[in-house]
Amino acid sequence: MPNGADHVLVASPSNVIRQRVLDSLRSPARCFEQASGGAEALVHLESGLWHVLYLDRHLPDLDAEELSQTVRQRFPGVEIVLLDADLDGKKEDDRAAGGEMVDLVPEAWPALAGVEWAGENDHRGQSTIAPSLPGMIGDSQVMQPVYRLARLLAPRNTTVLITGPTGSGKEIMARAIHQLSPRSGRAFAVVNCAAIPETMLEAELFGYARGAFTGATQSYGGRIQAAQGGTLFLDEIGEMPLSLQPKLLRFLEQKELQRLGSAEVVRVDARIISATNAHLLSLVREGKFREDLYYRLSAFLLEIPPLHDRGEDIGQLSAYFLDKFAARRPAPQLSSAALQLLKTHPWAGNIRELQNVIERALVLSEEQAVIRPEHLWLGDASGSGPR
Repeated sequence: MPNGADHVLVASPSNVIRQRVLDSLRSPARCFEQASGGAEALVHLESGLWHVLYLDRHLPDLDAEELSQTVRQRFPGVEIVLLDADLDGKKEDDRAAGGEMVDLVPEAWPALAGVEWAGENDHRGQSTIAPSLPGMIGDSQVMQPVYRLARLLAPRNTTVLITGPTGSGKEIMARAIHQLSPRSGRAFAVVNCAAIPETMLEAELFGYARGAFTGATQSYGGRIQAAQGGTLFLDEIGEMPLSLQPKLLRFLEQKELQRLGSAEVVRVDARIISATNAHLLSLVREGKFREDLYYRLSAFLLEIPPLHDRGEDIGQLSAYFLDKFAARRPAPQLSSAALQLLKTHPWAGNIRELQNVIERALVLSEEQAVIRPEHLWLGDASGSGPR
């Protein structure tokens, strides 16, 4: 975006509404970006300089009034214009095909003449470092939007889908959201959909009545019911069998379940957070994952970046693992050469790989006070040998 231009962000789930706003305000002197929801709008605000936010009152993920308050606190230089549509009695889902804009006409453009442009170094309140989440290590720039969005999500019951490569900390992120939520005093139940055989997963999730199958000598409530009042974390959700997906979808929509071998309907109040390292939309296109379940699980997407994008965090993460594995002896320090080597490694295994490297380095250093490059068993593409 060129310096001196009017920077405008338009946030609405409706393509029609966004286009109407842009068409009514389009000018060669103005730069525009679009967001389909509140979370995406926040990501844009975190990563750029903005004069005006046109914000739809009807967002699919966040409450527009709450989001407005957050924006005013964090980005006081951004003017907010709330938008609405005249539904003419139509359902809200029909807004994209119907309603007229009632709050916005071309003349409603905010008076920007009095807004001072402070240049590219003006971050409009973005200099404050967002504190990391419980259990999360590192405050790199790339993690700042993730932390802020997670904290914004935590108090709500919004269903969250956490994405990111294997070993990036998706379960830790889910636990952090649970700990920061009003549900923190209740259970955090975990189900790894890839680790439980398909024949057992339904019983493990939904429970079963006594006598439901051979060996069912007593009733079992299941992991979903175990999360009553708390949070259910579904790891590797992309591995859930197609045969079970309709039953999970029904629970998400109705908050009701039936145990195997029982006609009783049980209501369960549990927040659902799921995670995957797979590209679920690709699985949807391949017919391996239900589209309706995908959109129900991904009411809010939270992406954790890979470790090779978090170079600023390598030092903090390494120090944490050194303290963790040093046990009874004082934790050694990383030499500058060793730290530099860690920062340039590609980290295909992400944080889990770094943890293993540090643990091995403590062994190879033979209780020396400094970890040097020769103690780092990084290996090459084939996984061979220490460096």
